Amino acid sequence: SLPAKLINGGIAGLIGVTCVFPIDLAKTRLQNQQNGQRMYSSLSDCLIKTIRSEGYFGMYRGAAVNLTLVTPEKAIKLAANDFFRHHLSKDGKKLTLLREMLAGCGAGTCQVIVTTPMEMLKIQLQDAGRIEAQKKLMAAQAQLSSSPAAAAAEPAAEKRPTATQITRELLRSKGIAGLYKGLGATLLRDVPFSIVYFPLFANLNKLGQKDPNVKAPFYVSFLSGCVAGSTAAVAVNPCDVIKTRLQSLQRGVNEDTYSGILDCTKKIWQREGPTAFFKGAYCRALVIAPLFGIAQVVYFVGIAEFLLDMLPKRQA
Repeated sequence: SLPAKLINGGIAGLIGVTCVFPIDLAKTRLQNQQNGQRMYSSLSDCLIKTIRSEGYFGMYRGAAVNLTLVTPEKAIKLAANDFFRHHLSKDGKKLTLLREMLAGCGAGTCQVIVTTPMEMLKIQLQDAGRIEAQKKLMAAQAQLSSSPAAAAAEPAAEKRPTATQITRELLRSKGIAGLYKGLGATLLRDVPFSIVYFPLFANLNKLGQKDPNVKAPFYVSFLSGCVAGSTAAVAVNPCDVIKTRLQSLQRGVNEDTYSGILDCTKKIWQREGPTAFFKGAYCRALVIAPLFGIAQVVYFVGIAEFLLDMLPKRQA
């Protein structure tokens, strides 16, 4: 039933996000740093520096936004894909690859209603630590400088804004459109992702079904979700870099600003090279693989059946 699908999709999102959020934070910070302003050299370097400067819970900065909105986001995504697959099937016959891709396209389009504001708020909170660390580094360098004026340039400690404060400010200054900054880039990422992900998962999952009428074992659904998720994540990573840059409201010192998708793409290509479009690709693959693996297990097996499978079977 639809309510069961929505509940399972929501629970799947909550579990998945909790497990992989620190890697997602590292991905955002790696994607946002530009040439000449590199604070982190790798995933591990980013996480170590984050723990040292912000504590363990610094790795979960922005998680509250995700945990609040990921339930409707995952529920819409998974349920919409099922809805479109059902209506695109003819008399219960097997869907063609094109129809599977169309169903994924519909699911990706529907989910941006929730995804865009969730991602926009999450990015501000995740990237705040990087910008603050950059300011502290520049202040320390200024103090070591021989110039008294430079030494006096240390920025005052700023209180980090909360998601609620950012939301209120955006609604006050730009209205509801402020929360949908980067909508085009989000569509550019999520629609191709769903077009690749859902058909690939469905066909991989079928390989583990001994009978078409029996669900695949939970480990097959998990591995299928991991493989399909990581493949789709790397494929659309250039769009994710553009989306992350466009949705960042604050910039580090001497970092570029962008007026739109084309302007962002042009500046990244010219100033950072084509490899910049794959910044954080392995982080994104590490985030998406277990996230969708867990999501598909909980969603397709069903949370109740999944928990029952984990319990030891009683002898009759």
